[in-house]
Amino acid sequence: MKIYNKIYESVKFKNIREIINNSAKLYPNNKAFIIKEKEGKNIKYKDITYKEFKEQINYLGTALIDLDLKNKRIAIIGKNRYEWALTYFSVLSGVGITVPLDKGLKEEEIISCLVRSKADCIVFEEEYLDIIKKAKEDKNVKVKEYICMDNIEEKGISKINDLLQKGKQLLEEGNKEYINAKIDEEKMSSIIFTSGTTSESKAVMLSQKNIAINVTDLNYAEKIYSNDVNMAFLPFHHTFGSTGLLFILSNGATNVFCDGLRHVQNNLKEYKVTVFICVPLLLETMYKKIISQVEKQGKTKLIKFGIKISRFLLKFGIDIRRKVFKEIIDNLGGSLRFIVSGASAIDKNVAEGFNDFGILTVQGYGLTETSPVLTAENIKTIKYGSVGIPLLDVDIKIDNPNEEGIGEIIAKGPNVMLGYYENEEATKEVLKDGWFHTGDLGYIDKDGMLFITGRKKNVIVLKNGKNIFPEELESLITELPYVEENMVFGKPKDDDLLLSVKVVYNEDYVKDKYPNISEEDLKTMIWNDIKEINKKLPNYKHIKNLIVTNEPMIKTTTAKIKRFEEEKRL
Repeated sequence: MKIYNKIYESVKFKNIREIINNSAKLYPNNKAFIIKEKEGKNIKYKDITYKEFKEQINYLGTALIDLDLKNKRIAIIGKNRYEWALTYFSVLSGVGITVPLDKGLKEEEIISCLVRSKADCIVFEEEYLDIIKKAKEDKNVKVKEYICMDNIEEKGISKINDLLQKGKQLLEEGNKEYINAKIDEEKMSSIIFTSGTTSESKAVMLSQKNIAINVTDLNYAEKIYSNDVNMAFLPFHHTFGSTGLLFILSNGATNVFCDGLRHVQNNLKEYKVTVFICVPLLLETMYKKIISQVEKQGKTKLIKFGIKISRFLLKFGIDIRRKVFKEIIDNLGGSLRFIVSGASAIDKNVAEGFNDFGILTVQGYGLTETSPVLTAENIKTIKYGSVGIPLLDVDIKIDNPNEEGIGEIIAKGPNVMLGYYENEEATKEVLKDGWFHTGDLGYIDKDGMLFITGRKKNVIVLKNGKNIFPEELESLITELPYVEENMVFGKPKDDDLLLSVKVVYNEDYVKDKYPNISEEDLKTMIWNDIKEINKKLPNYKHIKNLIVTNEPMIKTTTAKIKRFEEEKRL
């Protein structure tokens, strides 16, 4: 029996222009974006209202069509900023096809993506100018128009600000080609390269319908208020980042930008952020810092007592959490009310911890191929360790389950991709009888909640036939307070695999807690903690080899470890 993930009302959106127009109509004077402008030591804040955002989309879209880019492919590369979002929504609201590129790609990969996607135009920020110059010289690159987000003077390169002026002028002269453009929501509207952790990226084809239905379904499950402030932290080139932004915009809320990983806490305070959509690694680091401060101040017993009392009162509908833990909430800016974690599994103690402090924290699950969200917890269905229940329009099944009910997670719904671009073979491998095969393993419990146990490709198969899900062991090791990140893998030994773990420790935590510890003693301490974890597990799951380092692992831009590359490096 399907449990319906619908606790709020939502407009049923069909395409992206509809979402933007709806918000501009309902919330014309709300701030859509706040942009920080720095001039030396002076800082100014510029507000872009929903009315202005819609106008600028129309200006840029009109100018892009005037550049003969109607129905063409437009690549975008750069950090999260207003011009990125403006370009993305302008293209999707009546120009052509977006090709969001990972800002962390190397030069040759950027050029390869431009070639593979057959991009006709690229919108970029100044930082990529040298790569753009090389792309211009590459005979395989078919890009005709180069547009910079910044005001640079470079021959053969247009500027967004100039195009906005041009588009405004054309509209005033009566050019309605962009505004009247028909949108085919069923057609490919985005080519998105997956940040593959095990193999070469595939190019996912998404339609506007795929994305719009996902935004609709998210609105059924989660509540965003028009006075919320969202920190647009997840990279926009990633579907979780761009669909997440559209989800916020569909509710008339404000979006602000993060100054960088080290500035997260300051930015939360600076903008009085209420909503934060991010990755588990960041949340786990934030939580460990909070607990470390609590221990330093000798308040551990007090916090535990506060949690016990507030949990008890919650049973009677009395919520005192934000009063009791005001100091902790103030450290996170004072306004944070809602956290969404995705991209990989969050440590259940961390999710529970934030909820105990009075900050609603939910976990979701999805893939680029599903636009991206498949399942999510909501305020009424939270079960730690679970990734929630399917969104309203999504069906989830477990394919070929074993005796424990664990099998491959497969999904069906209008948010499932059109296929992989120019890769029929790969498309057929994952799309079978209308069902998308995720490659993830999991089970559904009696309450309809989905639990992920690991990635099919990551399963370690021992000589005795036993299957090890590395993610299960990694989640136990993550709970050690000094662990920044870790990866469990099978190290070849004779004709079998030796269960091993690479642990990256948090240097600040170790220096603070064990100021005089040697590398050797640190490794011994970690090894002793691993042995304690082993005691709780059956013999075949025992970790028998340990690598300790303070160097971060190779990761995708959503902080997922690139296992294949890490194992190659090891």
